Amino acid sequence: MDLLNTLVDKGLRREVPSRDEALAVLATSDDELLDVVAAAGKVRRQWFGRRVKLNYLVNLKSGLCPEDCSYCSQRLGSKAEILKYTWLKPGDAAEAAAAGVSGGAKRVCLVASGRGPTDRDVERVSETISAIKEQNEGVEVCACLGLLTDGQAGRLHAAGADAYNHNLNTSEATYGDICTTHDFADRVATVQQAQAAGLSACSGLIAGMGESDADLVDVVYALRELDPDSVPVNFLIPFEGTPLAEEWNLTPQRALRILAMVRFVCPDVEVRLAGGREVHLRSMQPLALHLVNSLFLGDYLTSEGQAGKDDLAMIADAGFEVEGTDTTTLPPHRTGAAAAPAADPAGTPPVPAPAPDEATRQGLVAVRRRGAGTDLPPNA
Repeated sequence: MDLLNTLVDKGLRREVPSRDEALAVLATSDDELLDVVAAAGKVRRQWFGRRVKLNYLVNLKSGLCPEDCSYCSQRLGSKAEILKYTWLKPGDAAEAAAAGVSGGAKRVCLVASGRGPTDRDVERVSETISAIKEQNEGVEVCACLGLLTDGQAGRLHAAGADAYNHNLNTSEATYGDICTTHDFADRVATVQQAQAAGLSACSGLIAGMGESDADLVDVVYALRELDPDSVPVNFLIPFEGTPLAEEWNLTPQRALRILAMVRFVCPDVEVRLAGGREVHLRSMQPLALHLVNSLFLGDYLTSEGQAGKDDLAMIADAGFEVEGTDTTTLPPHRTGAAAAPAADPAGTPPVPAPAPDEATRQGLVAVRRRGAGTDLPPNA
């Protein structure tokens, strides 16, 4: 297929495809799906081999958000039955983080609901970052606290944060359809503030909110222009009690095509399989590992994910390896590091990292429900 050959060639050269080419990926048929996955897989292996980076979410503050993002169970007016609590203490957050790190997570993502942090909130998160890093050598910490004001990104960086997440979510043209309390430009500005402060930028999208193919392509090209180091791809979880509760627009095949399109447009970026993968990819999750090089281990903010032991088994069974803390995720040209041997485009599997022992696997089962590491009840 000429389209796929062209996209592979461009991906191996880090050349951006045209919008028409990106749209064509989304328009491929189910009969062509495995060809699409195989082609995007060549690009993924060129820049990331068969490594999978694991990330673990710690929800520092849940619910009670004044913003009206239609997709979110924590939004203003949400009737979703979720846990609602204010800030976790640094020690409790560090204990929760340790559960993910013990299962192989290389990055801990600290998330708090709300429009954005106050200066006191930044201080709280700074204390939490210190507590986590004191207990877990080599772990990366990413903060996700909403819209930033001047100087806050710099304070987080000085406190030891490695990255900042703020997703664009959807195209600029349709952003007003999902949120009215802030706009697309606000989100772009926060990502740029994080980058200017020396934080690694993490920014992605949510698919399945009723957007068109053109909207999906538009938001991915907007992300390409911002050039974040990591791009999480979320698939809408239609929470009961939110305006998008009836939006069931995705099939496993469409979800895979979206991931392939993101990989072709962002060939050398950490593409992360994020929220909703279990709901929409279901038994086809292992195929997504040929497209992404990163995923969340265990639970999300207000919903349960796949059991941690099943995530680890899936990675091993598919012939991939968990990326260790002694490995740099991004290719050398993105980090300024000395050139390393290129990954084998043919996909020769590396020597796998040692799998977590059975005690660790069982531990992940015990902590996978939201509220783990705290005295909060599970989000049943």
